[in-house]
Amino acid sequence: MNKRLISYILGWVLLVEGAAMQLSTVVGLMYREWHHMKYFFYVGVALIIPGVLLVLRKPKSNVMYLKDGFAATALSWLVLSAAGCLPLWWSRTIPHFIDALFEMISGFTTTGATILTEIEHLPRCMLFWRSFSHFLGGMGVVVFLLAIIPRLGGTQSINLMKAESTGPSVSKSMPKLRNYAALLYGIYGGLTALECILLLCGGMNLFDAVTTAFSTAGTGGFMVYNDSLARFSPYLQTVVAVFMMLFGVNFYIYIAILFRRFKQALKNEELWTYLGVTFGVTALIAADLYLHKAFGGSLYQAIHQSFFYITSVGSSTGMAITDVNKWPEFSKALVLIVTCIGACAGSTGGGFKVSRFMILLKGVRKEFTLILHPRTVQTVKMDSKKITHEVTRSVSVYFVIYTAIIIVTTILISLNGFDYTTSFTSVLATLNNTGPGMNIVGSTGNYAGFSVFSKIVFCFNMLAGRLELYPFLLIFIPSAWKKN
Repeated sequence: MNKRLISYILGWVLLVEGAAMQLSTVVGLMYREWHHMKYFFYVGVALIIPGVLLVLRKPKSNVMYLKDGFAATALSWLVLSAAGCLPLWWSRTIPHFIDALFEMISGFTTTGATILTEIEHLPRCMLFWRSFSHFLGGMGVVVFLLAIIPRLGGTQSINLMKAESTGPSVSKSMPKLRNYAALLYGIYGGLTALECILLLCGGMNLFDAVTTAFSTAGTGGFMVYNDSLARFSPYLQTVVAVFMMLFGVNFYIYIAILFRRFKQALKNEELWTYLGVTFGVTALIAADLYLHKAFGGSLYQAIHQSFFYITSVGSSTGMAITDVNKWPEFSKALVLIVTCIGACAGSTGGGFKVSRFMILLKGVRKEFTLILHPRTVQTVKMDSKKITHEVTRSVSVYFVIYTAIIIVTTILISLNGFDYTTSFTSVLATLNNTGPGMNIVGSTGNYAGFSVFSKIVFCFNMLAGRLELYPFLLIFIPSAWKKN
């Protein structure tokens, strides 16, 4: 384990976070929140000092094996979350440390689950920091570091990209990794700015537009109002819904379009499956709501509400404009399925990922074909390319670990004594980085009533889900910390 290089990366994490906190200081100045803004300034400076010391202590070797990349990424997210919660805790905005830690892990992992019951009472600088944490965590802090630090731009750093990028695999053939990371952030920032402009055109004020765009871009879901987006116009809700869907798309598609590789983009199987699930489930739920005379029997409202919420949970954003607990059981069951499937690989969204489900289903089909025709040579393909045995094996193992975590953590959460639907869906919502579940943790609920132990379990789920299980679980294996 290259501990010197890992500490160097952590130093940059502290520097970036300390600098980012000064944006909240500026927001506090703008709204004259003198008491609360000072905590961002002090904590930010306190992070920058050790960050500088760690960065000045340059590593002797730049060699980074896969386990080094996994460990550096997992520790970066732990440090980011622990340091990020300090202004909320120190200012007594959130009096209990575990609650503050839960809130910021939820923010940086873009889960959007909250323990706050009166969000609108928070100072603007605190609200800004919650939403900005989504933006920082959406594309990934390590990807950002790859874009700005020359020392991390070598071919070895593909292991950092692998550790933080979502989906089954990251190509080893990506040239000039630093330029690639910068391109990803350029597209990410461009889409965020475009959404903000469209929200401003719809009459939303600047603060609301910026924080909403941050939350949408990171597919997080933190809003500055208790009713999320329910108070806004159908136009604004539709803009957010469309951008939630766009941020759930693999960013490699946008790169292909940017370089005019339109055929490559349009032939992407995962993209069409993702869109098919989104619009197909939207149609089913809209029909179910209409038949049950929801929203006064309005077909428009049934389509509007179902499209918004399916893009919300499908991208793992978790924003809401209605109480989903009141929906028919069939619709709620479909919502849970979409929650698990999640967004595309290489997006800012969470969930199991569309590509993994496709590989699993194609693997099942292959096994049934072999049972019926044992002598047939079968291969699993996506986008006309053969999926290697290593990838299919990795996806299968991932599914087993994913299922095991759901089972174990559901049992642990059930110690609270809440109903099973609440316990089970809260686990799904945190592991898939969606935020809202059903019943107590529904679209109009929160996680305030859970015990300290349960909140720690949820923190584990959120970090494990955002880091695609392996990087986060690896840091708990003692042998991983031995020298190479």
